[in-house]
Amino acid sequence: MSKPIMPNKIGVIVDSFRVGVREGLVKAREVGADGVQIYAVHGEMDPANLSASARKELKDYIDSLGLEISALVGDLGGHGFQDPAENAAKIEKSKRIMELGLELGTNIITTHIGIVPQDHNGRVYETMHKACVELSTFANSMNAYFAIETGPEPSAHLKSFLDGLGSNGVSVNFDPANMVMVTGDDPVQGVYNLKDYIVHTHAKDGIKLADYIDPRDVYGDFGYEAPALDHDKIADMAESGEKFREVPLGEGGVNWNAYLQALKDIGYTGYLTIEREVKANPEADIKLAVDFLKTFRA
Repeated sequence: MSKPIMPNKIGVIVDSFRVGVREGLVKAREVGADGVQIYAVHGEMDPANLSASARKELKDYIDSLGLEISALVGDLGGHGFQDPAENAAKIEKSKRIMELGLELGTNIITTHIGIVPQDHNGRVYETMHKACVELSTFANSMNAYFAIETGPEPSAHLKSFLDGLGSNGVSVNFDPANMVMVTGDDPVQGVYNLKDYIVHTHAKDGIKLADYIDPRDVYGDFGYEAPALDHDKIADMAESGEKFREVPLGEGGVNWNAYLQALKDIGYTGYLTIEREVKANPEADIKLAVDFLKTFRA
């Protein structure tokens, strides 16, 4: 297959640099990114900690660097939206993150919602469905998107869940490496399956080392004995684990020619945002990733 010419801008997750927001923004510009994605869950980027003037100042600073925000990360961790006892608070915080995103110039918030159960009639499925209907309705009212990251379940199953929400306010942040590393799902077919929902993507690559990986051991699951979702734990697994490894773009199981062609086929023109979860030497890896994606430009 010939190399597709991609129309997409290139983003970087600021937190992947592991140096704080302000310094990460400068580094994103230095590596040649067009935009950035920022975690907005706790610390200085928690909506509760950002006054109206601080939000304006931050937006002005990002603009001064010649960057824009591709999305905010609103991943609240734990069991996603599987635990009914936690959902009221998580839904309210997710709404505040969506509002912050609009003030900073993006209408996309990415998240993990927990593994979508196979049993459509079970209590966990019902709990997730109810939460996502409310979030989808809220997002739609703001012309925004609450975008689920791919990986914990096959794309066809995720599509079935999304089809049942009644609107596309809850949509998809497509991560091809998560599919390769955990479920073994085909990212190219996944793009076609989820074509009506993809609003943002993560540019990441990886390899699967084990014949079978239980997604619950990676992402956690309500009522399962493994710990809940923990990004530091996933980073350790991706760097030195025995089941899968995150690797630089072009060195893993993602067929980039076919994957980017699929995104082009469905008319996706949004961001390709680089995520580097391993802790060793992220800046050099991110620069290589930017350079790799730029080879697909005319």
